[in-house]
Amino acid sequence: MDWIRYPKGADVNFVSKQKQLERSRRIAELPSEYHGSVASSDRLILDKSIEELVQDVHKEVVRPVDILRSYGKLAIRAHAKTNCLTEVMIDPGAEQSIENISLKGPLAGIPVSLKDTIVVGGFDTSVGYSRYSGKPYRRDGTMARILKDAGAVPYVKTNCPITLLSFESTNGVWGRTTNPHNTDYSAGGSTGGESALLAYGGGRIGVGSDVAGSVRVPAHFAGIYSLRCSTGRWPKMGAKTSMAGQEGIPSVFSPMTRTLPDLVYFTKSMVGMKPWEYDHTVHPIPWRAGTYNSTVEQKKLRIGVMETDGVVPPSPACARALSLVSTALSTSGHTITTIHPPSPTTGLKLASALLNSDGCSTFLAPFRTLEWNDPGAAQLSFYASLPSPIRYIHYLWTKYIKRDPLWADLLYGIRKYTTPEQWELVAKREAYKAEWHEWWQDGEGKGLDVILTVPNATPAVPHGAMRDAVASCGYTFLFNLLDYTAGVLPITHVDRKLDALPASFDASKMNGVARGAYQHYDADRMHGLPVGVQVVGQRLQEEKVLAVMERVVEVMEKEGNGYELLKIED
Repeated sequence: MDWIRYPKGADVNFVSKQKQLERSRRIAELPSEYHGSVASSDRLILDKSIEELVQDVHKEVVRPVDILRSYGKLAIRAHAKTNCLTEVMIDPGAEQSIENISLKGPLAGIPVSLKDTIVVGGFDTSVGYSRYSGKPYRRDGTMARILKDAGAVPYVKTNCPITLLSFESTNGVWGRTTNPHNTDYSAGGSTGGESALLAYGGGRIGVGSDVAGSVRVPAHFAGIYSLRCSTGRWPKMGAKTSMAGQEGIPSVFSPMTRTLPDLVYFTKSMVGMKPWEYDHTVHPIPWRAGTYNSTVEQKKLRIGVMETDGVVPPSPACARALSLVSTALSTSGHTITTIHPPSPTTGLKLASALLNSDGCSTFLAPFRTLEWNDPGAAQLSFYASLPSPIRYIHYLWTKYIKRDPLWADLLYGIRKYTTPEQWELVAKREAYKAEWHEWWQDGEGKGLDVILTVPNATPAVPHGAMRDAVASCGYTFLFNLLDYTAGVLPITHVDRKLDALPASFDASKMNGVARGAYQHYDADRMHGLPVGVQVVGQRLQEEKVLAVMERVVEVMEKEGNGYELLKIED
């Protein structure tokens, strides 16, 4: 880190005001090209894929500065609507310097947005904590260096929740990010700033991180595309986190994009940069074009549909999206099978214990007095801090009096573990992963290409809902535990009539996790929100998952049900 810009002992309110004033000033000081309406010259840029734009830059048909201005203009507009940006890294005094980037790189001239956690020289990496604000890093981190060497132009950083453990992106430093489809709802988390920006059209490609669904749930909530890479396939170094050293459920950095062709090209380009030469955590696995092409051309795919995780049944909107895709694939001749894999409920309990095995002490450590906390994360830390006798009494009451053994087990597992107990959790994790591996190799999953399921039980949640829905994350968290490659793509939108709950619906009969999730499901208020599906492969199957996502888009468009992105307004 470099210098500390704020007085020692500055309180949370002082830091928040200063950071937001800095952001406003940087936006206001941008040249007029960033503040006008969308011109026809902008449309020529905005309507092209990043692969086409790179080719134009290589041929010197388009200047990188013009691409930056077009997307910078929309990024500022996206921020005005959703509060999605943290650091604005466009320097009006050095705008022309981007002409000195790698103009022959695979991402030449392409603006790339970054989750606030990624280190860029000259800027803070606050992660939503006031304690980390006013402390800009002197040099670019590894992630930023790779992107710049590829020719990309990091232009903005985007908002995330304090603690990074929420499907809402709110903190006391930067405020709350909203969903561009409906500002009463969340754009997701913990990479919600990215999803809001990309869904609005303020960028085409960005980088987020995922420890329990943090690039996939935002894609589902906001209607964009994302890929959760397996550990070792995408660079990891050069970032800050709220839980440094937590390896029970490793966090992975992964791509997020506005369109599927951009997701494929971006992933291929980053792998093509040989990131293992920059980052010791990356496996030296080049882009496997043969796997991608053969899957795209495969006449008949075998797809297993996981209709429920056994914890929270999908809401009508999410179940409908899953059914639309399953039916379209079946109609096109692909083999669709309903599957019953090793218990996802066991996976949720194990993953929750592993992720919070320090008793939540690490993500709480940077908090200052009176610093705002995410209500869901606050609940986790509350349960973890309860004295053992009280925790046990609460467990017995929930299990036997309320007759909710699943909720009782889940809450009882959130505590501080001793070192031998942590090792035991890791051993259980590996045994569980082995059970899944056997299922793929010799069980019901033998011969399947991928799994198809929902990304979350409900569409986007209203602001503040994570207080109740904090544990409703099993459809994504499961695949972090297993370290599987998983992609999310938008399929449809909530329909107030088609997706309404039946009159006989009674949430009181559900377990605590499901009750919390369904407390905020309202198809009428959610009308128009995006709904996606999740494509899951085995570990390190990024090429296959991307190819199957392409096949899904193909069959949906063939059925006349192609997804419509949020339109970019003039």
